[in-house]
Amino acid sequence: MPYFPPLSTEENLQDVIKSAFDSDIPISGSWGYTQESVTLITRLDIPINQFEHIFASMRAYIEMNMTRVKEERYGSINVNELSREDVIIDGQSFHKLNYEITAMKEDIYASFIKEYKENYGKERFDLTAHFNKRKEATLHREVTHWFKRVN
Repeated sequence: MPYFPPLSTEENLQDVIKSAFDSDIPISGSWGYTQESVTLITRLDIPINQFEHIFASMRAYIEMNMTRVKEERYGSINVNELSREDVIIDGQSFHKLNYEITAMKEDIYASFIKEYKENYGKERFDLTAHFNKRKEATLHREVTHWFKRVN
């Protein structure tokens, strides 16, 4: 399993998200790796589950693609919630979420897409074998996110 180092907390979280995704999202704090580095949600205009998923997807994309050298970048990144727990610590309420992230190395993913486009519909193309190879090339990792709503 490749190592994905935690993202730095030295920069303002909103500035990083704005720079990376041209998106203004109402957060502060940190990247949510632990309860101590919680992501603070300062305002909600959408359901909290949707907001948390969006942020988890952004973090995954930064970790697995944007901060890596070209040969180590992942694409086809999908984030799926595995579990959600409301945790109260010292009278403070947190959401602790566990996600499964699936992804594929960008170059490998591109070759699968090319193979599919060039061969789909042709009699000799084994679609089942193609998708089995894609499945075998997919990385699966589980991550935890801590969120706290502060409004």
